[in-house]
Amino acid sequence: MKFYTVLLDGKEITAAAGKDGCLYSLETLGVQVQSMNALIDNWDVLGEQVKEGLEKVNANPEAYAGKALKSYKILAPIPEPKQDVVCLGVNYHDHKKEAAAGIDFVKTADTIYFAKRVNRANDPEGVIPNYDFVDSLDYEAELGVVLGKDTFHVTPEEARNSIFGYTIINDVSARNVQKRHQQWYLGKSLDGYTPMGPCIVTLDEIGDPHDLDIRCYVNGELRQNSNTKYMITTVEEAISELSQGMTLQKGTVIATGTPAGVAMGMNPPIWLKSGDKVCCEIENIGVLENTVA
Repeated sequence: MKFYTVLLDGKEITAAAGKDGCLYSLETLGVQVQSMNALIDNWDVLGEQVKEGLEKVNANPEAYAGKALKSYKILAPIPEPKQDVVCLGVNYHDHKKEAAAGIDFVKTADTIYFAKRVNRANDPEGVIPNYDFVDSLDYEAELGVVLGKDTFHVTPEEARNSIFGYTIINDVSARNVQKRHQQWYLGKSLDGYTPMGPCIVTLDEIGDPHDLDIRCYVNGELRQNSNTKYMITTVEEAISELSQGMTLQKGTVIATGTPAGVAMGMNPPIWLKSGDKVCCEIENIGVLENTVA
C-alpha cells in the first residue's frame, strides 16, 4: 500500500492509493483517523480495515470514481515527526570516499548516527530555503524508514517486523555550518531542510529494500546514481543497533544515508543555488522534487 498526506480544502487528510492510481481518503475506505502518525499508532487495529477498504475500491473502481480525491496538494507523508529524524552518516562505500576528501569527519569503524531536527517536514514540490548565511547548500537522496512498532533491544532478524514502510528523504545540508561545529546537528536541521515523500510504501510492497535504485538529479543533470545494496550498515542492522538501550517509538523516521555524487564531493563543488530543481527518486517509491528558493 501507498499512503499519502494531502491538503484538501485547507485540511490535512490521510489517503491511500488505489490500483487505478487515484487517491482515496481513509474515511472513504471506512477508517476514521486524524493523521499518518495516528494511523501508524493504531495500525494493529486499523490495518485490516484499510486493506479491506482498498480491496473494495480495487475490485470496483467505477463505483468509487466519484470519491477519488481531486484538487489536492501532496504534503510530506509525516508532516510533523514525533521525534528528531535519526540519520546514518556516510553509509555508502562510495560516499565515504568522497566525504573523506571534503571533511575530516569519517571514522574507519562503527556506524555514524546523528539527529536531524524536523519541526515540520518539507513537502514534495516544497521550496528549500536559501538562507543568507549558507554558502554551500547540498543535497542527499536517502531511503527513509518508518517504524510501525515501539522497538527496544531487537536483533537484526527481528528488526524487519518493526518496519511500517519506506519513503524518500532529501537530507539537505548546509556544509559550511556543518563544518563549523563538531556535531552535524545544526547544519542539518534548519527549517525546510527535510523534504520527505511523496508517500510511504508499506513493507509488504517495497520488495527488497537493499536492492532499490536511488538517484538524484539537479536541473535534470544526474548527480547521484546508485543502489541501496551498497549500504554499509543495513536497515535491519541500524534498527537493531539503535534499539540497544534506546526505545524507538512508532512513527520514528530513520534516514539511511546517501550514495556518492553530492556537491561536496565534486571538484570543484557545485553547490545548490536559487532556482535549482532537485529531484530524488527511489525505485518502487516514487519521486521527491523540490526547488531552492
